Amino acid sequence: MLRFHALAAAALISFAGGVPALAQTPSSSADEPNVKNGKYIYYAGGCASCHAAPASGTCDDLKIKDELIPVGGRCLKSDFGTFYVPNITPDKQTGIGGWSSEDFIKAMTKGISPKGENYYPAFPYASYQKMQRGDLLDLWAFLQTIAPVSSTVPGHDLSFPYNIRAGLRLWKSLYLDGKGFVPDPSQSEQVNRGAYLTEGPGHCGECHTPRTSLGGMIAAKKLSGAPNPAGKGFTPNITPDKTGIGSWSAKDISYALQSGFTPEGDVMGGEMAKVQQNMAQLTQEDRDAIAAYLKSIPPVENARPKKK
Repeated sequence: MLRFHALAAAALISFAGGVPALAQTPSSSADEPNVKNGKYIYYAGGCASCHAAPASGTCDDLKIKDELIPVGGRCLKSDFGTFYVPNITPDKQTGIGGWSSEDFIKAMTKGISPKGENYYPAFPYASYQKMQRGDLLDLWAFLQTIAPVSSTVPGHDLSFPYNIRAGLRLWKSLYLDGKGFVPDPSQSEQVNRGAYLTEGPGHCGECHTPRTSLGGMIAAKKLSGAPNPAGKGFTPNITPDKTGIGSWSAKDISYALQSGFTPEGDVMGGEMAKVQQNMAQLTQEDRDAIAAYLKSIPPVENARPKKK
């Protein structure tokens, strides 16, 4: 998944023996948010991977300072320009401290700010719209437990015409269907749990699915690999095709998510290194569920392009 290289090995060796998983607890009711589950969803969604400050101060540094201080500042460079990731601590001036829980849910599922502005889909609300309301409320409650930190994050630096937010209405009409996650009655509870985690909070398709020229995911090629949206390289095919992970067993997939090591003996690197570290925080049952889901989806042929 994503890029594998030996340089990440030292950073991931400590995960090979296993990381104690966060205890998963049932999601909340509207009246009683479950902070413990909110922290679990924070890791399942990889929130720190984008929102924690880069360790070096360089905006595209993949290493982060503190995963539990999502103060923003990382940048995502794309063909459309550079997106800067915002502060999501409860700071009232520079973070989300002035938001309500309903503001948060609207942002996560509809891509709309408290001021009514459309967010760019570099914020993966097209996937987050599938999250359960209880999980979103729990995540919101957990974010409120984080100390507020003031920070200054630059505005997005996008080329014309992508810098015109009005165009996002068209994008949403094409690629935001407003549908939550619906379990497949023909699949097991385990597979449906894996589907929810993969398609919702995990938002795996955002990197692993090819996109149209307008940046929308191509549903027919879901999870079959795509050019790396955050830079050079190719995000690999994770469908059970021979050009993807068809030779991996469900146990191989689950172990790779827990340890960072692939069946071929490679190590997960690049952006996937941090994703894997987040997955290592989940329960074994949930990693097994993700693996079961990935083995259940239709194989899609899409070989990694050969290096020139």
